[in-house]
Amino acid sequence: MTTVRYRPTWDLALDPLVSCKLCLGEFPLEQMTSITQCQCVFCTLCLKQYVELLIKEGLETAISCPDSACPKRGHLLENEIECMVATEMMQRYRKLQFEREVLLDPCRTWCPSSACQAVCQLKETEVALPQLVQCAVCNLEFCSSCRADWHPGTPCPPQDPNLPIAAFLPGETSAFYKTEDEDGPIKRCPKCKVYIERDEGCAQMMCKNCKHAFCWYCLESLDDDFLLIHYDKGPCRNKLGHSRASVIWHRTQVVGIFAGFGLLLLVASPFLLLATPFVLCCKCKCSKEDDDPLPT
Repeated sequence: MTTVRYRPTWDLALDPLVSCKLCLGEFPLEQMTSITQCQCVFCTLCLKQYVELLIKEGLETAISCPDSACPKRGHLLENEIECMVATEMMQRYRKLQFEREVLLDPCRTWCPSSACQAVCQLKETEVALPQLVQCAVCNLEFCSSCRADWHPGTPCPPQDPNLPIAAFLPGETSAFYKTEDEDGPIKRCPKCKVYIERDEGCAQMMCKNCKHAFCWYCLESLDDDFLLIHYDKGPCRNKLGHSRASVIWHRTQVVGIFAGFGLLLLVASPFLLLATPFVLCCKCKCSKEDDDPLPT
């Protein structure tokens, strides 16, 4: 539990306390940390715990500012992270970043051998075509497209484009995913193409990278489907993963929020119309007084 330190009022003028957006506590400036990219300020303890939690969970993207309303959408730099976490945690962070770089690099791929899992280089001029890849560590020859044994003159077997065959560096629990099941554990975000793993929960997904909401089964966008009508019909009918009562309660809350705002606007509109002339008159009067010459 974070301890908030209070000091006598005569010290505040010399060294004011700063509020942390995460724990809402107030601390002296030396106990706060500012993110370089966005200048958002948090207490060092909260920011450290936030960074460590993301690294332990296996972050998919760069570590963003913990303020969801951050206007600049800043990210923590590597040297900032290094100052907060232990050496072992920093090594894991660099490992995760390296895995992500390889995953998104069309000229690099992982050796499909579970006993090797080295990084293999592809020919840049033929990166869009299936090509022979030979692992420099274990000498395994495989196809760059389907990652099966090299099959010259034979087309690659059909695969689900949403499900990658993802390899990780030694020590990770995940190895390879290759399935035609629409409810497979890993798919790409339909907007930014970042890999997303779903362990459990409902079918309404939101990408951590681009904040795009979509259906896990058919990848259709849910950004504007606040009432989740998508799961009332079609192939994804009743596949949301929540009970009917839960869905109805969700819709009631959403409708209630919009109705509340509409009612508030309706009630306030006459008062705003009545108050407008008075506001304009006061503004004109103030402007006129400002234009009057100063008394001599």
